[in-house]
Amino acid sequence: MDLINSSDYQVTVSTLARNSTHFPAPASKIIVVVFLFTTSIIGVISNGLYLWVLKFKMKRTVNTLLYFHLILSYFISTSIVPFITTSYLQDNHWSLGTVMCKVLNSILYMGIFASSFFLSAISVDRYLFTLHPVWSQLHRTPRWASSIILGIWISATVLSTPYLVFRETYDDHEGRVICEHSYAVSTTWESKKMQTFKKWIHVACFTSRFLLGFLLPFLIITFCYGRIANKMKKRSLFKSNKPFKVMMTAIISFFVCWMPYYVYRGLLLTKNQSLLLQLILLLAVITTSFNAVFSPILYLFIGENFKKVFKKSILALFESTFSEDSSPERTQNLSSETSI
Repeated sequence: MDLINSSDYQVTVSTLARNSTHFPAPASKIIVVVFLFTTSIIGVISNGLYLWVLKFKMKRTVNTLLYFHLILSYFISTSIVPFITTSYLQDNHWSLGTVMCKVLNSILYMGIFASSFFLSAISVDRYLFTLHPVWSQLHRTPRWASSIILGIWISATVLSTPYLVFRETYDDHEGRVICEHSYAVSTTWESKKMQTFKKWIHVACFTSRFLLGFLLPFLIITFCYGRIANKMKKRSLFKSNKPFKVMMTAIISFFVCWMPYYVYRGLLLTKNQSLLLQLILLLAVITTSFNAVFSPILYLFIGENFKKVFKKSILALFESTFSEDSSPERTQNLSSETSI
């Protein structure tokens, strides 16, 4: 059974930490740095293991393809985190040059979009597989999934382009090189008119990221799993309450993991530097780290009896989680009941 958790993905936590130039307490800074490095190490190892199993130990299906690329987006993010966390540890000094400043951050934002899109694609796939089984048998193939995957990566790359263009480095005259968004489109950006224009570009980037990277995926996930749960409950197709746990976890976790991040980014637009901003920053670091590092673990364990879990091999857990129930009996039952 599939579990859809949310996508900073992708450990966008590093972006949060990096952009907080007013994070006051040294103790809190150390906590954030230790937390980021630890979750990065765990994330690279665990996500790398999941990728290896999905790629080399499991049959190539729509499920395994979609989850492979979802976890790949998590893996990319957790791999980038140490570079940006090191900058944060050095009081936001960036020592890798302008090119790496642009490239690493654009890849990070690409991961944000990609993970959300893959989560949406998985929920739509579950919707089609459950409520439209006849169509799924005819059209739902690995080649079909590959086309969807290619489209998602292209879309995520295009949407991350502004962060490649507007990310710059500059000397703050205190011996530090800062890597941050400039949103400048002219050499005369210091003028009042250009400052206003820069603010509008910033707002546009945030709005597009919020709408496309959070709100739209959240609505898609909620709609798809809501319809699936309603249909299966109505027809008494659930043999246990595990599917309900999975679907509710999917919706709630996506919202909980990502909402603090977007609240934080929204408050930054208001130039708010209150204690509330710092508390939301810490919360966002925790939730987005959890998303990228531990959500794949939830895919395996949600709804399982833990005594059975520890008796299973990793491969058996993956096969139980990502296998596709396409038995003729199930298809016939769903087909005869589907009138959406």
